[in-house]
Amino acid sequence: MGELKTNDRVRLTYRDSGGDGVPLVMLHGWGQTQEMFRHQMDGLAPARRVITLDLRGHGLSEKPRHGYRIARLSRDVLDLVDHLNLDRFDALGWSMGASVWWSFIDQYGTSRIRRFVAVDQPAAVAAVPWLTTEEQRDSGAIFDVAGLLELGAALAGPDGEQVREDFVRGMFSGDPDRDLIAFVAEQIKSTPSHAGVPLLYDHCAQDWRDVLPRVDVPTLVIGCEGSHVSPASQQFIAGRIPGARLHVFPSDVANSHFPFLENPPAFNAVVETFLSEVADAAPSAADA
Repeated sequence: MGELKTNDRVRLTYRDSGGDGVPLVMLHGWGQTQEMFRHQMDGLAPARRVITLDLRGHGLSEKPRHGYRIARLSRDVLDLVDHLNLDRFDALGWSMGASVWWSFIDQYGTSRIRRFVAVDQPAAVAAVPWLTTEEQRDSGAIFDVAGLLELGAALAGPDGEQVREDFVRGMFSGDPDRDLIAFVAEQIKSTPSHAGVPLLYDHCAQDWRDVLPRVDVPTLVIGCEGSHVSPASQQFIAGRIPGARLHVFPSDVANSHFPFLENPPAFNAVVETFLSEVADAAPSAADA
């Protein structure tokens, strides 16, 4: 466990497994924590250095009254990799964590990123006004702007805890393990509404489609049939990133937005295979 101070003096908590090899920096999603990757810290770390982070307002990191924008989070990640002196690293982002990496790439480029893994994140979460109906479908928009405002108000309201629980349950299909849902629901409690609500709005209102063609490093896009995020949106993203590969977990392997928690061995194997390939191997499109 380690800590750093960002350039605006916010304390962030991270974990670093240490070891040799190219580091893998993993970013969690909205309202969650680096505990999401507890099975990857164990399952991937023996072969590589794994680094996870509680984003500002999340987990054990400080929860100031400012900075709840994706662009600010990506600057925090820059502060992290500078703090650790990482000149070259692999990047993995799940859900909002993928958006943070897209913002990082948009602002700071890919010169330090060797390989990139995007897990179950739409190119645009909300159907913002400039998207046509077809573009909304391709991008994977989950709700419209009015629905986003309604959700934010509900999260900030007196029934916010129940709204959070319902929000988490909606990310699972079928009859998921109760302990797993309880774990995810407990982690989301660490993000107060003053942090979570403005960040959710900023996160969902972003449109990353123009960044995707500029992701010029080998990329793996991961989706899941049982997730509330449409696998078709992950296929769209893989098609927009030059040479990207696509892996969609069937519902009998993982049936939620959380494949790394639901089936760690399967998830770890897919990620490890991709990251372990010869660095100069040319990527090719694949749909699994």
